Amino acid sequence: MSATHAPVILRRLALMAVDGLLIAFSFWLAFALRLGELNPPQFLGNFWLLSWSVGLGLAVLVLSGWYRSLTRFSGSHSLYGLLPRSGLAVLLLLLVCTLTGPGEPPPRSFWLLFWLLLSASLIASRIVMRDLLRLSLAARSSATLMEQGLGRNQQQPTLVYGAGQAAAQLLDDLRYLSPYKLVGILDDDRALWGRSLQGLPIHSPDQLSQLIERHGIQQVLLAIPSAPRRRRRELVDQCTAFGLSVLSIPSLARIAAGEEVVTDLRPVAIEDLLGRETCKPDPSLLRAAVAGKVVLVTGAGGSIGSELCRQIHRQQPRRLVLLERSELALYELEQEFSSLRHLVSHPLPGLVPVLGDVGDRRRLAKLCHDHGVQVLFHAAAYKHVPLVEANPCAGVANNVHGTSAALEVAFSCGLERFVLISTDKAVRPTNVMGASKRVCELLVQAAAARTAAAGNGPICSMVRFGNVLGSSGSVVPHFRREIAAGGPLTVTHPQITRYFMTIPEAVELVLQSSGMARGGEVFVLDMGEPLRILDLARQMIRLSGFTIRDDAHPDGEIAIAFTGLRPGEKLYEELLIQESDQPTDHPLIRKANEEFLAPEQLEPLVEELQHVLEEWDDQRLIPALRALVRDYQPLSGPVSGSRTIGCHPAGEYGIAPLPSA
Repeated sequence: MSATHAPVILRRLALMAVDGLLIAFSFWLAFALRLGELNPPQFLGNFWLLSWSVGLGLAVLVLSGWYRSLTRFSGSHSLYGLLPRSGLAVLLLLLVCTLTGPGEPPPRSFWLLFWLLLSASLIASRIVMRDLLRLSLAARSSATLMEQGLGRNQQQPTLVYGAGQAAAQLLDDLRYLSPYKLVGILDDDRALWGRSLQGLPIHSPDQLSQLIERHGIQQVLLAIPSAPRRRRRELVDQCTAFGLSVLSIPSLARIAAGEEVVTDLRPVAIEDLLGRETCKPDPSLLRAAVAGKVVLVTGAGGSIGSELCRQIHRQQPRRLVLLERSELALYELEQEFSSLRHLVSHPLPGLVPVLGDVGDRRRLAKLCHDHGVQVLFHAAAYKHVPLVEANPCAGVANNVHGTSAALEVAFSCGLERFVLISTDKAVRPTNVMGASKRVCELLVQAAAARTAAAGNGPICSMVRFGNVLGSSGSVVPHFRREIAAGGPLTVTHPQITRYFMTIPEAVELVLQSSGMARGGEVFVLDMGEPLRILDLARQMIRLSGFTIRDDAHPDGEIAIAFTGLRPGEKLYEELLIQESDQPTDHPLIRKANEEFLAPEQLEPLVEELQHVLEEWDDQRLIPALRALVRDYQPLSGPVSGSRTIGCHPAGEYGIAPLPSA
């Protein structure tokens, strides 16, 4: 017997000994209560049943796995599990008595009384043992906290927001083992105000300031995992405005999946508050375009491309080809997928990491031919507005040539589907990047018309959406860097707004859009309500535990600086060129109805753009783009490739560095 198993076996034997005594006690007490005597004659006449009751009772408990459960986590569900076990033990004892019993059997009411007493005593013993174990753990925890200088007087006074099931579970787990000094609960439900939950009074949120003054509250634990994001954002704003730190329990999905437990408290991340409410994906739409197929993703190492690869991989394609120009990005993605092979038991689809440029038509065609590619997701693009504005020919050449090459190969190699990842900046663009992406959309629309006219060819579609959180150059990590440096946070304009969506959700919708495509669709994702970048900056400062320095609060810690809109930057983003769209089979995916250029109109304009790019002529590029994209209105006029602007990798999100002194 190993040293690890010995204490476990000893504990189980001790529990069995206690349970045996309780069974014997319940057997005697049932006779005593039923007959009104401490030592009734019928008890002595049926004394032979005592050993049977103990043996059968313990046998039922052992064989039913009762002793495998952890006593300190005993709850109502596990305790109710004792009732059928004790009932079975009593029925077996009754059977033994009926078949083999000498003399006068016990009264019929004895059996019901014995079952009730047996169940009650076993349940009561587990509750007492559970609480004793938790008290023991609490004593150890207190000793540990004392060693760390966190005695009861040093624990932070804390409120819990929410009085639902999640809060009850949190309080139950923190009752004996907690670094928090819990002093009360806040909840929006008026019916609960003035009542208590596990000994803690429930207050109205309007009393927050009074509770802070009375108890010196320093932090709030959010126990509302099912609350809408907008409500969570309001609560966080309310709490951080008082200088409180805010921790949150994990989401219901992560708790239900067993990835985290309710006590895995962590600081609220800004990503938890942005975007709109998520929608459960349709599994059939997720799989429709990729399951069992050979899929190629261009720009596989980028923010959207890498998440596309992850989610396509989960849908069990036959093979997944990862095309990426950055060696480092491709290496990191390949290593991520390699690590999965040790974590899953089912066979994984073949992965083919390929270093290459989507604009290389011959290489791309050979790749598709050699691997039998059936579906192509084109995510490779230059997307950072200020960099492309400063290098217009490079940006247009990369985006347009890449899309043109991918479409040509899709037709020549007989692909089934082609999906373009587009952007809201293609709608009435004011910058070169947006105009180049609108040209890409026109190419895809023309290709879809070609398929429709010929009656065969790839199903070509595109998906248009706004900013995604955590992408390369995203505003959130940039603000974090500025906060870490002590500020200021740089915002181009007080009124600039942007849409936000998490990368996984955006990609889920992209995959479902591709499953619905029949050819030529411009799918538009519901991005929710736009958010002012200024409000985002303020919220991130507060969430980081700092105060805002402005004219009204000169003693604040971090300031916000406005630098002015930069070339090509709009105050507001749009998703529709024409003010009409249609619903689809998914509530968060719309289909835009937009005009486009017929192939015979588009081809000469694209050829002219090609000539301009061959000469690398920045001055002629803007007129060539405007001929293709009629609603392109550059805010800064023609730009020069040698012109120096305040380039910033996240400029598309309304943030910019301070001008040099």
